[in-house]
This record gives sequence, structure tokens and C-alpha cells, in this order.
Amino acid sequence: MPSTQQPPIAGAAIDPPSVRPAIDDAVIERVDVQALRARLQALKADGYTMLLDIGGVDYLPREPRFDVVYHLLKMPLKAANVQQVGTPQRFRLLCSVRDGEPVPSVMDLWRNADWAEREIFDLFGIVFENHVDLRRIQMPYDWEGYPLRKDYPVRGPARERSPRPAFALKSNVQAGTPPTGRTLEALQEQVKQARDGESK
Repeated sequence: MPSTQQPPIAGAAIDPPSVRPAIDDAVIERVDVQALRARLQALKADGYTMLLDIGGVDYLPREPRFDVVYHLLKMPLKAANVQQVGTPQRFRLLCSVRDGEPVPSVMDLWRNADWAEREIFDLFGIVFENHVDLRRIQMPYDWEGYPLRKDYPVRGPARERSPRPAFALKSNVQAGTPPTGRTLEALQEQVKQARDGESK
């Protein structure tokens, strides 16, 4: 099904923000990566001084594949009544990103962008240019791949490469069967045979 985003985004997947119902108290806008930093600077100058969050989304098989989403808040800077303070303006800025395409960091505009950008890098593999400390924040440093990508193996890359024993399932063991102590030995033997077969 073609994208309903205006202008259309190439690929088979529907662009979810384009089919979502309107949010009454938020403006939603989409920009290209090249215009992202200038647009964020303009929004900050316009009073959207609070960066609430930055998120990443994988829309595989859409092209461009990823979205980076910025959530901004505009609070009244001058004296305001309770109703004005209780109804801030929200802005959601979406940016489509191709796999491997860098995104400009906004750490210099909002210091709290630091950990959000690191988290997106850690879980999606999206690189933020000019980030002062772009390294993993949740996963171990030697972790393979990016766990929130839709094509990431369910069991993780390391376990996908190890053989899965055919008999070690609950459905293969009758209820009430007492443990024999030989199951572990048989499992280890089967794994050894499978690994020996791979190395040949």
C-alpha cells in the first residue's frame, strides 16, 4: 500500500503519523535531515525552549527506513494566569532518516539531548554528528547489532548462530516423567555434533 504522507514517502509501508488522528494541542511537522537543525533552532528561538524527548522509530520496509522524533514544549515566558500556564504549546518534529545517514546532534541547543541521542544510537544505530560522547548507554559495549531494529534476530545474533536442539522442548517430554540426569549430557552431545558439523 502506498504511503499517505504528503509529500509521499517511497516504499510499501504506510507512514503512521499521516493516518493518526490530529492532536488538538500539538503541531506535527516533518522535515528533511538537511533542514532539521535549522528548523529546531528556529523553533527554540520562537519559544519552544524545552526539549521533552527524542525518539527513534523503525518503519521497515519503508524508505527512508527510520524516523527521529523531537517533542518540544513552549511555556509562557511572561507573567501568565493559571489557565495559560496549564495549556502549554506542544510541537512534534519528525525527520525521516535513511539507514546509515547521519543526523545532526542538538546537544549544544538542549543539554538533555545527550542521553536521548545516545539511546537512539544504541538501540537503532542512528549516528548523531558532532555528539561529544556517542557510545552505548543501555547495552554492553561489545553488544552486536541494534535491538530495536525490526530485522534484529529475536534470540540475538549470538544465539541465532548456535544450534537449537530438536528434542529439548516441553512437547517432547511426557508429563510426570522423572528426570534421568541424562538430558543435559544428551543436549551437550547434540550441540557438540552440530558445532563439529559447522566447522567442517
